[in-house]
Amino acid sequence: MNPIVRRVLRAFRDAGFEAYIVGGAVRDLLMKRQPHDYDVTTSARPEEIRAIAEKEHWHTVEINGEAFGIVVLVVDGLTIETATFRGERYGTDSHRPETVWYASTLREDVMRRDFTINALAMDDEDHIYDYTGGQKDIRKKRLVTVGDPRRRFSEDALRLFRACRFTGQLDFLPVKELLRAMPAAYDRVRGLSLERVVSEIDRLMVTPAAYKGLDVLVRSGLGQCSCRQKENGIYHEIPILPELAHLPDTPQSLPFHAFDAWFHTLAVVAHTPADPVIRYAALFHDVAKGLPGIRGVHKGRLTDYGHDDKGAEMAADILTRWHKNPAFVRRIAWLVRTHMKFHYFANTGEGDINKWLRREALYGPFRRSEEMAKAIRQATALAVGDIWGCGHEHTDTSGTESFGAFMEELAREMPVSTKDLHYDRRLPGACGRRTGDCLRNLLKRVQNKQLENDPAALLDAAEKWLKRHEEAETQ
Repeated sequence: MNPIVRRVLRAFRDAGFEAYIVGGAVRDLLMKRQPHDYDVTTSARPEEIRAIAEKEHWHTVEINGEAFGIVVLVVDGLTIETATFRGERYGTDSHRPETVWYASTLREDVMRRDFTINALAMDDEDHIYDYTGGQKDIRKKRLVTVGDPRRRFSEDALRLFRACRFTGQLDFLPVKELLRAMPAAYDRVRGLSLERVVSEIDRLMVTPAAYKGLDVLVRSGLGQCSCRQKENGIYHEIPILPELAHLPDTPQSLPFHAFDAWFHTLAVVAHTPADPVIRYAALFHDVAKGLPGIRGVHKGRLTDYGHDDKGAEMAADILTRWHKNPAFVRRIAWLVRTHMKFHYFANTGEGDINKWLRREALYGPFRRSEEMAKAIRQATALAVGDIWGCGHEHTDTSGTESFGAFMEELAREMPVSTKDLHYDRRLPGACGRRTGDCLRNLLKRVQNKQLENDPAALLDAAEKWLKRHEEAETQ
């Protein structure tokens, strides 16, 4: 336990109150992981917590949640959310409790929590309080709700998405009773905000076993639910992720793929780094496979011609619907759209690489060459994951990785804007008011490999360009 937190617990105990760390911090400590934060639960009421903080010279932070008995302490730079023992009763709201009251015991407090692994408490002497079997579930690597799963999910529908996230975060498996109980609460998902739902999915996407959580999200039917978004005072229903529902059991052509479209997608996610851009691109790279107008048969084999373009369109629609940053949306759509082209160039040795990069510099979603180089690096990671996701026993991605590194270097050398030109102060000094027009001309010539991107060559070309234009004006 963090020594600062231990000192806080002892201060409460010395003042005559019970105090424990609770939830994820205890779980992480038992799993030999470093907790990201610490939550404390105590028998002290908010005014008593503040009195202790004042005595110990701790800083307290004002938050809206204090109505629920929460006080945020800042002790030696560490933020600790401290809450009075409480009980809850849920009503019509899909996430927030309708009634909250102060409880008198630790047991009452932990019994309201979502999963057994999050209902563990620890005192300042490292004694564990486990009223729900959380330690056993950690050992068995399983996700179990506290009490009846139907009740837990119907109370707070966000717990459905937290179940997916913890599956990926901890690499646990939900028990059958939990999975069977999920659909009974799907009508409550409509009352969840889009922001909260997307936040949970975002957190899931970068977890070590994201593929497991995604499998629960899609196969359970949870992704086909809708949540809501408030705009101009009116709630609008927002579909969450129905576009993935057709992928499970969608066959793919043998021998190129050993798995169906969904298992392949999960395998690609599993073999990509925990970067949100790459992971989302992996999730959506084959989203259009199997759809009418895309799925076909050629010489007895299943085909999905055009799934890259259609998939990019679908990915952009989903992420825009989720109100994602436009630059984030464009990058993922670009990765989905180009993933087949990347494989083609990497594996066939055919095609004009410079022509492709020049076209991306001219018409792609990039503002600088370094941005394009980063996109190529992400495309390489996606391609490597895509190869591993095909399920072949003897897989070698060294050629794809080497090609990607080569492409990345070429992308750095391909200027996207005039800001990528390596000119010095002599050029604008020579061109004056014509500098902008001159640089645009030089940019095209460098992109076409007609001119070196170095100060001397650019200055020489600029002076010749300026001379031609001045002569044309005098004629």
